[in-house]
Amino acid sequence: MRITEVKAIVVELPARARRLEIVQVPDPFRLRYTHRDVGSDRAETETYLVVRTDEGIEGICTGAPAPAVMEVLRTQVLGTDPLRREETYQRLHHGTRWVYQTPGWFGNFDNCLWDIAGKVAGLPVCRLLGQVRDRIPAYLTGGDGDGTAPTYLALLDDARARWGINAYKFHNYQGPRQNIALFNELRRALGDDFVLMNDPVCSYSLEEAITVGHVMEDLGFLWLEEPFYEQEMLRYQQLCAALTRMPVMATEMLMYDMRLCAEWLKASATDLIRVNARNGTTSLVKLAHLAELHGTNVEMNAIGGLGGHVHVQLQCAIANTYAYELFAGAVARAREIGITNAPDVVDGHLSPSMLPGWGAEIDWAFVKSRTVGEY
Repeated sequence: MRITEVKAIVVELPARARRLEIVQVPDPFRLRYTHRDVGSDRAETETYLVVRTDEGIEGICTGAPAPAVMEVLRTQVLGTDPLRREETYQRLHHGTRWVYQTPGWFGNFDNCLWDIAGKVAGLPVCRLLGQVRDRIPAYLTGGDGDGTAPTYLALLDDARARWGINAYKFHNYQGPRQNIALFNELRRALGDDFVLMNDPVCSYSLEEAITVGHVMEDLGFLWLEEPFYEQEMLRYQQLCAALTRMPVMATEMLMYDMRLCAEWLKASATDLIRVNARNGTTSLVKLAHLAELHGTNVEMNAIGGLGGHVHVQLQCAIANTYAYELFAGAVARAREIGITNAPDVVDGHLSPSMLPGWGAEIDWAFVKSRTVGEY
């Protein structure tokens, strides 16, 4: 079997694309920033990456590289055997510097090779990897709104009623003092069994992260994520040493590079590893094994490719992972790009498709009707 074509299909969505403006957060003592959506007239788009073979089997994933990167990729992979994934991974990974790309540049191409392997074997990817569970619990994130307790309680009451979800991750930028008051109020209202996590998105200082972290430990939070930028490795080492009853998770902005994440874990600068399969299933599985040897977890960022299929498949094959990150509206968005069987939450969990490969069913007639370009 040989790869004969690598193509991107651009699909237009009904929604408008986000246009983000960097804005300063009021703080009398230091400069802090966040962003806001100022709206756009441009339609949002999604891309499919399609890898075709001479035996008629196609590997598909969402998230194609840019056109210039696609040309580089075609030069390396046309005519190669799609089932020799490890050989291709080693060549593209070690050759990244020599074709002047960034680490993780071929990640969704790697995912297409896993889709082909599953289709050849007649198995879902979770079975190829050695399935460890039938379903993965979900936690909700997003929807922080005005950041007040009533807003969160309404959101979480709805999540419990609609999906049976009993876990939430905050993205609240109101500062450590307000966060501490909010976390205490919500823990009292939600009870001890509701799972909580906090991602302040690089808005804490080291001292603030330690102070808030100790409160989170007392309140039984599952983890503290990305309290400051990854350039501050020493601060992360100090934070990990200070918080002994709750793990710290860094590396979200480093997860494109498997070896960087490994170095952070070995340096005790993070307790958990953040990963996203858009950087490739092959490297993600290697990181999962590394984390397991260090007695810790990999946690997947965002819903994952093909409307959630990719991450659900992987999280049902990797033992050392806690939960799936759910954004409300993910299933609806998947339908908008023609995926008819996107994973949905039932009783607080998501289950993998048992169809071969990633298991996504795609309405190609619908995709064609929404296609605005190919390259």
